[in-house]
Amino acid sequence: MEGGQMFRNLDAEQARLNKNNQQMAEYLGYKDRKSYETKKATGTFTLTDAKKLAKLFDVTMDYLFETVADREANGNG
Repeated sequence: MEGGQMFRNLDAEQARLNKNNQQMAEYLGYKDRKSYETKKATGTFTLTDAKKLAKLFDVTMDYLFETVADREANGNG
């Protein structure tokens, strides 16, 4: 993964709403920013948390959690 970006769309939507990782951690009820960053880097969000994020950003989960590999497999690389 180049630059450590697993979910480019999640990063983009987070930036669009001007939310930092600490704010995202608090929104999801995580104990600290590092917990959010770890889940974001490893792709280990729970389904409940993934739904919360999609709702916050008003996008689909498919869009939000699309990876570079997904894009390449769909011919959009």
